[in-house]
Amino acid sequence: MSFLPSQLLTSGAGAVLPVAPIEVDGHTMGSDSLLRYLEIKVHHLIQEQPWDSIRVVGRYDRRAVISRYEKNGKLFNWERPTAEVRGRDLLVKAFPGTDYVCHYGLIIATYLAMTGRPADHITYQLPDPALCHTAVEQLNLRLDGDLVIVGWALEHLAPAAAVWTRGPGYAWHRTTVHGRRVVYLGFRHSIWGDVAGRVVRRLAELGAGDLVYVGKVGALAPQIEPNTMLATGNESLVDGALVTWNDFFGDFAAAQPGVHTGVHVTSPSILLENRDWLTKHAEYAFVDPEIGPMGMAARNAGIGFGYLHVISNNLARHYPADLSNERHRDVVRRRAVLIGRIRDIITNRLAAHFT
Repeated sequence: MSFLPSQLLTSGAGAVLPVAPIEVDGHTMGSDSLLRYLEIKVHHLIQEQPWDSIRVVGRYDRRAVISRYEKNGKLFNWERPTAEVRGRDLLVKAFPGTDYVCHYGLIIATYLAMTGRPADHITYQLPDPALCHTAVEQLNLRLDGDLVIVGWALEHLAPAAAVWTRGPGYAWHRTTVHGRRVVYLGFRHSIWGDVAGRVVRRLAELGAGDLVYVGKVGALAPQIEPNTMLATGNESLVDGALVTWNDFFGDFAAAQPGVHTGVHVTSPSILLENRDWLTKHAEYAFVDPEIGPMGMAARNAGIGFGYLHVISNNLARHYPADLSNERHRDVVRRRAVLIGRIRDIITNRLAAHFT
Protein backbone atom coordinates (compact mmCIF):
# COMPACT_ATOMS: atom_id res chain seq x y z
CA MET A 1 0.00 0.00 0.00
CA SER A 2 1.38 3.42 -0.88
CA PHE A 3 1.13 6.51 1.26
CA LEU A 4 1.76 9.36 -1.18
CA PRO A 5 1.75 7.56 -4.54
CA SER A 6 3.39 10.30 -6.62
CA GLN A 7 6.39 10.30 -4.30
CA LEU A 8 6.67 6.70 -3.17
CA LEU A 9 6.41 5.20 -6.65
CA THR A 10 9.51 7.16 -7.71
CA SER A 11 11.44 6.84 -4.45
CA GLY A 12 12.90 3.70 -2.95
CA ALA A 13 13.75 2.79 0.61
CA GLY A 14 16.14 5.28 2.16
CA ALA A 15 14.84 8.20 0.10
CA VAL A 16 14.52 11.45 2.04
CA LEU A 17 11.35 13.35 1.14
CA PRO A 18 9.97 16.72 2.23
CA VAL A 19 6.74 16.93 4.20
CA ALA A 20 4.23 19.70 3.57
CA PRO A 21 1.53 20.57 6.12
CA ILE A 22 -2.04 19.85 5.08
CA GLU A 23 -4.64 22.50 4.26
CA VAL A 24 -6.36 22.71 7.62
CA ASP A 25 -9.50 24.51 6.46
CA GLY A 26 -10.70 21.51 4.50
CA HIS A 27 -10.05 18.85 7.12
CA THR A 28 -12.98 16.81 8.43
CA MET A 29 -11.97 17.30 12.08
CA GLY A 30 -12.14 21.10 12.01
CA SER A 31 -9.22 23.28 13.06
CA ASP A 32 -9.85 23.33 16.83
CA SER A 33 -10.18 19.56 17.19
CA LEU A 34 -7.31 18.93 14.79
CA LEU A 35 -4.93 21.11 16.78
CA ARG A 36 -5.91 19.38 20.04
CA TYR A 37 -5.30 16.02 18.35
CA LEU A 38 -1.85 17.12 17.18
CA GLU A 39 -0.86 18.53 20.56
CA ILE A 40 -1.21 15.11 22.22
CA LYS A 41 0.84 13.45 19.44
CA VAL A 42 3.81 15.77 18.86
CA HIS A 43 7.02 15.10 20.82
CA HIS A 44 7.63 17.67 23.57
CA LEU A 45 11.04 18.65 22.14
CA ILE A 46 9.27 19.86 18.99
CA GLN A 47 6.59 21.73 20.89
CA GLU A 48 9.05 23.46 23.21
CA GLN A 49 11.89 24.65 20.96
CA PRO A 50 12.84 25.31 17.32
CA TRP A 51 15.16 23.07 15.27
CA ASP A 52 17.18 23.66 12.12
CA SER A 53 15.88 20.38 10.72
CA ILE A 54 13.56 17.58 11.80
CA ARG A 55 13.70 14.19 10.10
CA VAL A 56 11.37 11.26 10.82
CA VAL A 57 12.86 7.79 10.34
CA GLY A 58 11.73 4.22 10.94
CA ARG A 59 13.70 3.05 13.97
CA TYR A 60 12.37 1.63 17.23
CA ASP A 61 14.68 3.18 19.83
CA ARG A 62 13.59 3.50 23.45
CA ARG A 63 17.06 4.74 24.43
CA ALA A 64 16.40 8.06 22.70
CA VAL A 65 14.45 10.91 24.36
CA ILE A 66 10.95 9.71 25.26
CA SER A 67 8.09 12.16 24.84
CA ARG A 68 6.54 13.49 28.02
CA TYR A 69 3.13 13.13 26.36
CA GLU A 70 3.18 9.34 26.28
CA LYS A 71 0.15 7.87 28.07
CA ASN A 72 2.18 5.32 30.02
CA GLY A 73 -0.65 4.50 32.42
CA LYS A 74 -1.87 2.01 29.81
CA LEU A 75 -0.70 -1.55 29.33
CA PHE A 76 -0.63 -1.30 25.52
CA ASN A 77 -0.27 1.21 22.67
CA TRP A 78 1.33 3.97 24.69
CA GLU A 79 4.83 4.23 23.28
CA ARG A 80 5.24 7.05 20.78
CA PRO A 81 8.13 8.11 18.51
CA THR A 82 11.29 9.07 20.39
CA ALA A 83 13.82 11.77 19.47
CA GLU A 84 17.60 11.99 19.18
CA VAL A 85 19.20 15.41 19.46
CA ARG A 86 22.02 16.07 17.00
CA GLY A 87 23.11 19.62 17.72
CA ARG A 88 20.45 21.86 16.20
CA ASP A 89 18.90 18.94 14.29
CA LEU A 90 16.34 16.45 15.57
CA LEU A 91 15.97 12.84 14.45
CA VAL A 92 12.51 11.50 15.29
CA LYS A 93 12.37 7.70 15.53
CA ALA A 94 9.07 5.94 14.80
CA PHE A 95 8.42 2.21 14.72
CA PRO A 96 9.48 1.03 11.23
CA GLY A 97 6.59 1.27 8.79
CA THR A 98 6.05 3.43 5.72
CA ASP A 99 2.60 4.62 6.75
CA TYR A 100 3.61 5.48 10.31
CA VAL A 101 6.76 7.37 9.32
CA CYS A 102 4.85 9.43 6.74
CA HIS A 103 1.90 9.96 9.07
CA TYR A 104 4.11 11.26 11.86
CA GLY A 105 5.90 13.58 9.45
CA LEU A 106 2.52 15.06 8.48
CA ILE A 107 1.63 15.43 12.16
CA ILE A 108 4.78 17.45 12.87
CA ALA A 109 4.57 19.66 9.78
CA THR A 110 0.88 20.43 10.28
CA TYR A 111 1.32 21.14 13.99
CA LEU A 112 4.14 23.62 13.31
CA ALA A 113 2.14 25.36 10.59
CA MET A 114 -0.94 25.62 12.81
CA THR A 115 1.11 27.16 15.62
CA GLY A 116 2.64 29.77 13.33
CA ARG A 117 6.09 28.24 12.96
CA PRO A 118 8.08 27.30 9.84
CA ALA A 119 7.48 23.79 8.56
CA ASP A 120 9.73 23.73 5.49
CA HIS A 121 12.53 21.89 7.31
CA ILE A 122 10.58 18.66 7.96
CA THR A 123 11.52 15.50 6.06
CA TYR A 124 10.95 11.78 6.39
CA GLN A 125 13.13 8.87 5.32
CA LEU A 126 11.43 5.75 3.97
CA PRO A 127 12.35 2.66 6.02
CA ASP A 128 14.05 -0.25 4.31
CA PRO A 129 11.62 -3.19 3.83
CA ALA A 130 14.18 -5.51 5.42
CA LEU A 131 14.21 -3.33 8.55
CA CYS A 132 10.41 -3.33 8.67
CA HIS A 133 10.41 -7.12 8.40
CA THR A 134 13.10 -7.54 11.06
CA ALA A 135 11.22 -5.31 13.51
CA VAL A 136 8.15 -7.58 13.33
CA GLU A 137 10.29 -10.73 13.47
CA GLN A 138 10.85 -9.92 17.15
CA LEU A 139 7.35 -11.27 17.70
CA ASN A 140 7.81 -14.90 18.70
CA LEU A 141 4.98 -17.02 20.11
CA ARG A 142 4.21 -20.73 19.98
CA LEU A 143 0.87 -20.99 18.22
CA ASP A 144 -1.02 -24.08 17.08
CA GLY A 145 -4.19 -22.94 15.38
CA ASP A 146 -4.90 -20.43 18.17
CA LEU A 147 -7.32 -17.55 17.80
CA VAL A 148 -5.20 -14.43 18.34
CA ILE A 149 -6.98 -11.27 19.52
CA VAL A 150 -4.91 -8.18 18.76
CA GLY A 151 -5.41 -4.49 19.35
CA TRP A 152 -7.03 -2.07 21.73
CA ALA A 153 -8.60 -2.54 25.21
CA LEU A 154 -7.10 -6.02 25.60
CA GLU A 155 -6.68 -5.63 29.34
CA HIS A 156 -10.51 -5.39 29.50
CA LEU A 157 -11.16 -8.18 27.01
CA ALA A 158 -8.85 -10.75 28.61
CA PRO A 159 -9.80 -12.51 31.87
CA ALA A 160 -9.57 -10.29 34.94
CA ALA A 161 -6.82 -12.45 36.43
CA ALA A 162 -4.76 -12.54 33.22
CA VAL A 163 -1.00 -12.88 33.68
CA TRP A 164 0.82 -11.19 30.81
CA THR A 165 4.02 -12.70 29.42
CA ARG A 166 6.27 -9.94 28.09
CA GLY A 167 8.37 -9.92 24.94
CA PRO A 168 10.30 -7.12 23.18
CA GLY A 169 7.63 -4.45 22.65
CA TYR A 170 4.65 -6.73 23.26
CA ALA A 171 2.88 -8.90 25.85
CA TRP A 172 0.48 -11.83 25.61
CA HIS A 173 -1.87 -14.01 27.64
CA ARG A 174 -3.17 -17.45 26.64
CA THR A 175 -6.42 -19.00 27.83
CA THR A 176 -9.16 -21.31 26.57
CA VAL A 177 -12.65 -20.05 25.72
CA HIS A 178 -15.35 -22.65 24.98
CA GLY A 179 -12.71 -25.17 23.94
CA ARG A 180 -10.73 -22.81 21.66
CA ARG A 181 -7.19 -21.75 22.52
CA VAL A 182 -7.16 -17.96 22.58
CA VAL A 183 -4.14 -15.64 22.77
CA TYR A 184 -4.59 -11.96 23.66
CA LEU A 185 -1.68 -10.06 22.12
CA GLY A 186 -0.90 -6.40 22.68
CA PHE A 187 1.91 -4.06 21.64
CA ARG A 188 3.41 -1.18 23.57
CA HIS A 189 4.16 0.63 20.31
CA SER A 190 1.76 1.46 17.50
CA ILE A 191 1.18 -1.12 14.74
CA TRP A 192 -0.03 1.60 12.36
CA GLY A 193 -0.99 0.85 8.76
CA ASP A 194 1.35 -1.49 6.89
CA VAL A 195 2.98 -2.58 10.17
CA ALA A 196 -0.31 -4.29 11.11
CA GLY A 197 -0.26 -6.29 7.89
CA ARG A 198 3.24 -7.57 8.67
CA VAL A 199 2.09 -8.52 12.18
CA VAL A 200 -0.66 -10.69 10.69
CA ARG A 201 1.80 -12.36 8.30
CA ARG A 202 4.14 -13.06 11.19
CA LEU A 203 1.37 -14.54 13.33
CA ALA A 204 0.30 -16.78 10.46
CA GLU A 205 3.91 -17.98 10.14
CA LEU A 206 3.91 -18.76 13.86
CA GLY A 207 0.79 -20.93 13.53
CA ALA A 208 -2.21 -18.68 14.22
CA GLY A 209 -5.49 -20.16 12.98
CA ASP A 210 -7.63 -17.02 13.13
CA LEU A 211 -7.10 -13.40 14.09
CA VAL A 212 -9.50 -10.82 15.50
CA TYR A 213 -8.57 -7.13 15.56
CA VAL A 214 -10.27 -4.90 18.13
CA GLY A 215 -9.86 -1.15 17.77
CA LYS A 216 -11.55 2.09 16.70
CA VAL A 217 -12.86 3.32 13.35
CA GLY A 218 -14.27 6.54 11.98
CA ALA A 219 -17.79 6.51 10.51
CA LEU A 220 -18.46 7.97 7.06
CA ALA A 221 -22.26 7.97 7.47
CA PRO A 222 -23.43 11.16 9.24
CA GLN A 223 -26.19 9.52 11.31
CA ILE A 224 -23.85 7.35 13.44
CA GLU A 225 -23.04 9.03 16.75
CA PRO A 226 -19.55 8.21 18.05
CA ASN A 227 -19.18 5.73 20.91
CA THR A 228 -22.68 4.30 20.52
CA MET A 229 -22.17 1.47 18.02
CA LEU A 230 -19.72 -1.20 16.90
CA ALA A 231 -18.40 -1.81 13.39
CA THR A 232 -17.60 -5.02 11.53
CA GLY A 233 -17.32 -6.35 7.98
CA ASN A 234 -15.17 -8.36 5.58
CA GLU A 235 -14.24 -5.87 2.84
CA SER A 236 -11.84 -2.94 2.62
CA LEU A 237 -10.90 -0.53 -0.16
CA VAL A 238 -7.08 -0.59 -0.32
CA ASP A 239 -5.39 1.69 -2.86
CA GLY A 240 -8.58 1.77 -4.90
CA ALA A 241 -9.03 -2.02 -5.01
CA LEU A 242 -11.60 -3.96 -3.00
CA VAL A 243 -10.06 -6.60 -0.73
CA THR A 244 -12.22 -9.37 0.79
CA TRP A 245 -11.20 -11.95 3.38
CA ASN A 246 -12.57 -15.02 5.15
CA ASP A 247 -14.45 -13.38 8.03
CA PHE A 248 -13.92 -15.06 11.40
CA PHE A 249 -17.32 -13.79 12.54
CA GLY A 250 -19.26 -14.82 9.43
CA ASP A 251 -22.70 -13.23 9.83
CA PHE A 252 -22.65 -13.61 13.61
CA ALA A 253 -21.31 -10.18 14.66
CA ALA A 254 -23.31 -8.20 12.09
CA ALA A 255 -26.53 -9.83 13.35
CA GLN A 256 -26.03 -8.49 16.88
CA PRO A 257 -27.90 -5.36 18.07
CA GLY A 258 -25.89 -2.15 17.81
CA VAL A 259 -23.39 -3.54 15.29
CA HIS A 260 -23.11 -1.69 11.98
CA THR A 261 -21.61 -3.43 8.95
CA GLY A 262 -20.32 -2.12 5.64
CA VAL A 263 -17.32 -1.66 3.38
CA HIS A 264 -14.27 -0.21 5.09
CA VAL A 265 -11.75 2.22 3.55
CA THR A 266 -8.03 1.99 4.36
CA SER A 267 -6.49 5.42 4.89
CA PRO A 268 -2.81 5.65 5.88
CA SER A 269 -3.20 8.93 7.80
CA ILE A 270 -5.97 10.81 9.54
CA LEU A 271 -4.33 13.98 8.21
CA LEU A 272 -5.30 13.03 4.64
CA GLU A 273 -9.01 12.69 5.43
CA ASN A 274 -10.24 16.08 4.24
CA ARG A 275 -13.58 17.04 2.70
CA ASP A 276 -12.47 16.07 -0.80
CA TRP A 277 -11.39 12.65 0.50
CA LEU A 278 -14.77 12.24 2.22
CA THR A 279 -16.69 13.14 -0.95
CA LYS A 280 -14.79 10.46 -2.89
CA HIS A 281 -15.51 7.82 -0.22
CA ALA A 282 -18.99 8.81 0.98
CA GLU A 283 -20.51 5.53 -0.26
CA TYR A 284 -18.38 3.50 2.18
CA ALA A 285 -18.96 2.88 5.89
CA PHE A 286 -15.76 3.14 7.95
CA VAL A 287 -12.14 4.26 7.84
CA ASP A 288 -8.92 3.36 9.67
CA PRO A 289 -5.28 2.55 8.70
CA GLU A 290 -4.98 -1.13 9.71
CA ILE A 291 -8.02 -3.20 8.76
CA GLY A 292 -7.24 -3.38 5.04
CA PRO A 293 -3.58 -4.46 5.37
CA MET A 294 -4.52 -6.99 8.05
CA GLY A 295 -7.39 -8.48 6.05
CA MET A 296 -5.22 -8.72 2.94
CA ALA A 297 -2.39 -10.39 4.86
CA ALA A 298 -4.80 -12.88 6.44
CA ARG A 299 -6.35 -13.70 3.07
CA ASN A 300 -2.92 -14.26 1.53
CA ALA A 301 -1.88 -16.47 4.47
CA GLY A 302 -5.07 -18.52 4.34
CA ILE A 303 -6.27 -17.71 7.88
CA GLY A 304 -9.52 -16.22 9.13
CA PHE A 305 -9.69 -12.54 10.08
CA GLY A 306 -12.35 -10.42 11.67
CA TYR A 307 -12.60 -6.96 13.16
CA LEU A 308 -14.98 -5.63 15.79
CA HIS A 309 -14.38 -1.94 16.47
CA VAL A 310 -15.83 0.92 18.45
CA ILE A 311 -17.04 3.68 16.12
CA SER A 312 -15.02 6.44 17.77
CA ASN A 313 -15.59 9.47 15.53
CA ASN A 314 -17.61 10.68 12.55
CA LEU A 315 -16.05 12.36 9.54
CA ALA A 316 -19.33 13.43 7.93
CA ARG A 317 -20.98 15.31 10.80
CA HIS A 318 -19.72 17.19 13.84
CA TYR A 319 -20.38 15.48 17.18
CA PRO A 320 -19.01 16.53 20.59
CA ALA A 321 -16.84 13.38 20.77
CA ASP A 322 -13.96 13.06 18.30
CA LEU A 323 -10.31 11.95 18.24
CA SER A 324 -9.15 15.00 20.18
CA ASN A 325 -11.06 14.36 23.42
CA GLU A 326 -10.92 10.59 23.88
CA ARG A 327 -9.98 10.93 27.55
CA HIS A 328 -13.23 12.73 28.42
CA ARG A 329 -15.15 10.99 31.20
CA ASP A 330 -18.31 10.44 29.14
CA VAL A 331 -16.30 9.01 26.23
CA VAL A 332 -14.49 6.60 28.54
CA ARG A 333 -17.79 5.52 30.12
CA ARG A 334 -19.49 4.87 26.78
CA ARG A 335 -16.53 2.95 25.43
CA ALA A 336 -16.41 0.76 28.51
CA VAL A 337 -19.95 -0.40 27.70
CA LEU A 338 -18.98 -1.12 24.08
CA ILE A 339 -15.85 -3.02 25.12
CA GLY A 340 -18.05 -5.25 27.26
CA ARG A 341 -20.23 -5.92 24.21
CA ILE A 342 -17.17 -6.79 22.11
CA ARG A 343 -16.08 -9.28 24.77
CA ASP A 344 -19.53 -10.85 24.84
CA ILE A 345 -19.79 -11.12 21.04
CA ILE A 346 -16.40 -12.83 20.74
CA THR A 347 -17.27 -15.22 23.59
CA ASN A 348 -20.69 -16.03 22.12
CA ARG A 349 -19.20 -16.54 18.65
CA LEU A 350 -16.82 -19.13 20.13
CA ALA A 351 -19.63 -20.75 22.10
CA ALA A 352 -21.79 -21.04 18.98
CA HIS A 353 -18.99 -22.64 17.02
CA PHE A 354 -17.51 -25.02 19.58
CA THR A 355 -20.50 -26.19 21.63
